[in-house]
Amino acid sequence: MSGLVATFDTHKFVKQMVATGFTEEQAETQVALLTDILSYQLSTKADIFQMDTHVLELQRDIKSLDAGIETVQADLKRDIKELDARIETVQADLKRDIKELDARIETVQADLKRDIKELDARIETTRADLQRDIEATRVGLQRDIEVAKSETIRWTAGMFAAQTALIIGAMFAVMKFSQPALAPVSPSLPLSAPLTQTPPPGLGR
Repeated sequence: MSGLVATFDTHKFVKQMVATGFTEEQAETQVALLTDILSYQLSTKADIFQMDTHVLELQRDIKSLDAGIETVQADLKRDIKELDARIETVQADLKRDIKELDARIETVQADLKRDIKELDARIETTRADLQRDIEATRVGLQRDIEVAKSETIRWTAGMFAAQTALIIGAMFAVMKFSQPALAPVSPSLPLSAPLTQTPPPGLGR
């Protein structure tokens, strides 16, 4: 700025003003005013240039900031997209895991139902076997009791018949020895006939 003002030849300008009819004082006053005006204008232009420079720098900074914001936005969009993809993957994995878990639960339930059904069948079979065994045991015991009862009755009847026969024989023997000698007994009536008599009905053998 000062270099531009220094190039203005004030002495030459004063001479030209005096030559055109101005006094030297008037010429010097106008030179001083013109110098001030030029200095002010140059100073204003320099300020404007400096301001323009600042504006350009600000614009450059804003442009750089915009580029940075766009880069951040692009990174955020990419990150959000990747996050969405990861979320979808996790959701798909969870759905698959839940589906597999449901399938396993259904399989376990089916196995439990089958096992319970088999256990019920085994219980019914065991119950039937026990009932059959109990019935067979009851029938066998009843048969054994009947056989034992029959054998007891037969043995008792036999013992009674034998005792009766012994008592009758003893009675005949006592009667024989206590009576006097009689006429000869007819061969058709043997003395031992009472000993061979058939036991009364109902006494058994």
